[in-house]
Amino acid sequence: MLRATPFLLFDGDCAEAMTFYHACIGGELTLTKLADTPMKDAFPAEKHSRIINAQLVGGGIDISGTDWMASPDLEPLLGNMSAIFVTSESADEIKDVFDRLSQGARSDWFQPLHEMPFGMYGQFFDRFGVQWIFRSAEPR
Repeated sequence: MLRATPFLLFDGDCAEAMTFYHACIGGELTLTKLADTPMKDAFPAEKHSRIINAQLVGGGIDISGTDWMASPDLEPLLGNMSAIFVTSESADEIKDVFDRLSQGARSDWFQPLHEMPFGMYGQFFDRFGVQWIFRSAEPR
């Protein structure tokens, strides 16, 4: 089953922001640093202390986030620091929706679905300028 939640992108202060939100609204907060994942080798050492995945869940609240990892390819600007985060247990379901929504997507910032340690992952800005991020729990 598809699920969509807000996804916030920060420029090095994800842990601080998500900790603040947690203090304000409660729930359970999970923070994962890039250095604690196998993906760290794909990034320069100065990014290893950044948060690669944050999730605040409780009651009807589910907010995910990360620190910006794309620089200098894409600089964080107000307007591109939030996204719709679409998740599913099924890689096939994610691929189907990804393929349909990405028609006409911006080609300058398009990451096709690919396998990551946590499942399938991909992202793009659609033809209306909305950023979409996709993740499935299972690999393809």
